[in-house]
Amino acid sequence: MHAANPMRKRILGIDTPVPLLDGSHVPYVNLDNAASTPPLVDVMDALNQFMPFYSSVHRGTGFKSRLSTEAYDHAHEIIAQFVGANPDTNTVIFGKNTTEAVNKLSFRMNFAPDDVVITTLLEHHSDDLPWRNKATVVHVNATPEGKLDEDDFDRQLEKYAGRVKLVAVTGAANVTGYITPFYRLARKAHDAGAMFMLDAAQFAPHRKVDMKPDDDPEHIDFVVISGHKMYAPFGTGALVGPKEFFLKSAPEYRGGGTIDLVTPDEVHWAGMPDRDEAGSPNVPGAVAMAVAAQVLMDVGMDTIAAHEAELTAYALKQLRGVPGIKIYGETDPANVSEKVGVIPFEMAGVSHFLLAAILGYEGGVGVRSGCFCAHPYVVHLLGLDEESADDWRQQMLGGDRSNMPGLVRMSFGCYNDHSDVDRLTTMLYRVAEGDYQGDYQLDRASGEYTPRGYTDRLTPYFRLKI
Repeated sequence: MHAANPMRKRILGIDTPVPLLDGSHVPYVNLDNAASTPPLVDVMDALNQFMPFYSSVHRGTGFKSRLSTEAYDHAHEIIAQFVGANPDTNTVIFGKNTTEAVNKLSFRMNFAPDDVVITTLLEHHSDDLPWRNKATVVHVNATPEGKLDEDDFDRQLEKYAGRVKLVAVTGAANVTGYITPFYRLARKAHDAGAMFMLDAAQFAPHRKVDMKPDDDPEHIDFVVISGHKMYAPFGTGALVGPKEFFLKSAPEYRGGGTIDLVTPDEVHWAGMPDRDEAGSPNVPGAVAMAVAAQVLMDVGMDTIAAHEAELTAYALKQLRGVPGIKIYGETDPANVSEKVGVIPFEMAGVSHFLLAAILGYEGGVGVRSGCFCAHPYVVHLLGLDEESADDWRQQMLGGDRSNMPGLVRMSFGCYNDHSDVDRLTTMLYRVAEGDYQGDYQLDRASGEYTPRGYTDRLTPYFRLKI
């Protein structure tokens, strides 16, 4: 029998019973960690200890304000340590999430009309769309299986020589889990006179992030991460980068906390990170994210990586025997070190929307289906020709998502184990054999399936009073 995973007991709500379509209850299996992770018990304990003392930060003279200010400042220091940033020359800016962090950087880059941002086909929309109305965006191709095409990266860097201001690349693709050679790409970007941003939202919960020393040719200039991907889902993300860069320009959000002095005619902006954290900050969220980062560092990212690699290899082996299953991305268990714990797949003859619904309603297994905020990448993986892709887009724009292409994605956290994989594969065998209870109806507007005649009874579990 496989050894028990000690991280399970550190996850809030682990094995919480949930209702199934047949009226029974089973412990919930969360295989949707790439979207959002559950909170650590350590994080909840820290918040329960902190919140009685929560107060406004900075310039408050009361005890609670002094304590909250110290906690908030220490949170910045811990996140800097988590990503290997030199705190003397770099700053940690807290915001809502990675998406907001990338958007913030897009405003602060001060792009000229002819500037180019090189990104890749592997990206989440959040490392694509923010650049589009600021600069010329160039997408580096992916190989057929979904890896970064580094030869194309070199071609694009050479093609736009002198114009590339920023290279922005994911650390790990949220659809396939493939890890990019981002240190090598950073070196190439710097040689071309560009800065380099790492979207580490999917990477940081699984592997160690190290920005490297400022004078290292492979130094990462900017890192963005999200608390909700790393067991602290309390509305905080972070942008980490050089103080000098942010001090060169005024913040895009302006107001309380961002200034040293204001007169009717003048504004003197505060230093870092204050000038880029406008308004009252999410102090509990920052505390939660810092505690989660500390836990991950204490457990050891190498330990987490080894566990998830073993689990991913096990899952790939188990999935192989399921009739009609096709796995995308890496399929060889021997190569799991090249990716984080994400496996996208489809079942022949079964809509990805329907398959995900059956897993949830009848198996108590949470997965995700669709394009995972990475439409171009999924279309590429599926090998859709332009005519088919255009037909699907026109249907979607017309309000019909029923034929939207996509995959089902299982994604691991540090706490998942073999039993979670077994629950999933058992259900997949049942679906492949037609052994499921519900009569599922399609909502063409959303593309989603629900069991006919079934009503979710959510109130006994939680409901806000209206």
